Amino acid sequence: MARKAVGLVGLWDCVAFDEVAGIKFKDKDGIQIMKDYMASGSFARGKEEKAASASMVFVGNINQSVDVLLKTSSLFDPFPPEMGTDTAFLDRIHCYLPGWEIPKFRPEHFTNDYGFITDYLSEFIRELRKEQCGDALDRYFRLGTNLNQRDTIAVRKMVGGLVKLLYPDGNYTKEQLEEILKISLEMRRRVKEQLKKLGGMEFYDVNFSYIDLDTSEEHYVSVPEQGGGKLIPEGVCNPGQVYTVGRGKSGMLGVFRLESQMVSGNGKIERTGIGTDREAKEASNTAFHFLKANASRISAHIDISSQDYVINYQDLQGIGMTSTLALPTLIAMCSVSLGKPVLSSMAVLGEISISGTIIKTDELANSLQVCLDSGAKRVLLPITSAVDIATVPPELIGCFQILFYNSAENAVFKALGVD
Repeated sequence: MARKAVGLVGLWDCVAFDEVAGIKFKDKDGIQIMKDYMASGSFARGKEEKAASASMVFVGNINQSVDVLLKTSSLFDPFPPEMGTDTAFLDRIHCYLPGWEIPKFRPEHFTNDYGFITDYLSEFIRELRKEQCGDALDRYFRLGTNLNQRDTIAVRKMVGGLVKLLYPDGNYTKEQLEEILKISLEMRRRVKEQLKKLGGMEFYDVNFSYIDLDTSEEHYVSVPEQGGGKLIPEGVCNPGQVYTVGRGKSGMLGVFRLESQMVSGNGKIERTGIGTDREAKEASNTAFHFLKANASRISAHIDISSQDYVINYQDLQGIGMTSTLALPTLIAMCSVSLGKPVLSSMAVLGEISISGTIIKTDELANSLQVCLDSGAKRVLLPITSAVDIATVPPELIGCFQILFYNSAENAVFKALGVD
């Protein structure tokens, strides 16, 4: 503004921020100006508004393994706080390139043949920016309904850019274009997956897909590092095995697995996997005492006095043990006592008190999204949570068979598929 000269964004085709974790903003309006530019392609400095076409690239390192970051925070964690917690800013990022998948340079990666001089190649690529190839996918494919306007713009930009880089002569097959489309959907979905962690249900629509216009078949594109679909497996599990979704010590929602065994004894319960967590132990005790007092109301075949229960609790996503374990523990003990497995692909939501009072699920929409991401097809839900169904997107509700229960005993019957 002092020199009345256009800066980097107005002069260059691409502006890269290296070592993004170290960025400092002296101007508190810097992030807002950047957000406006990333959305509209223009920015105001002083009284003037400038239009530009520069892309922005943010380069940096993640300081933990991908697995740890996904369990404890998000892939945007290395960003400075002004950026990394602003979901409106992050939503404007089209693509998150997985640097951990890219090999480091080795001697065999360099050629001994001739190549283009950098100045010539960059001029060639600059000319390609004038061509529009983002609509190339419309000839063979249609994007799925879970992509909103920003998602669609991002995917089309990536498709157009990759088509120009890989097939600058414009000659490519449907299969080659499909490969580009899958990569583009994955790159944008990686951004949305992290936004879902940070912003909750505003960004629930992460199940990206595309439809083949020739066959009308819909194909879903996943993000390799998420791996959520295997947490709750398909098919019937062993008796005593139960999956539940709850809030861990870290404050994040996650999936927990209970595995139970029954051995001869005199009516005791042994727990593994919860360490010294007092709240988790109390929840486990609540279930055990409830079963002691009400076993006959559930089944005449449950004999607690001559059996001991061994229950292992597993935090599948490393978020810290949850305290909402009474109902899952009760179901697990009844399942192993009767030798009857719970219904396949089922997640248990809700909780009970020592008297059997059912407690509704907090943040129902977010909990159901975790269930979906983890592979659940059935959800056991307290009837008290029915009033919150209206807060859940219909598309999300439609992904499950919802089983409502109105008491602890009823929850056991529904979980085991007993009419």
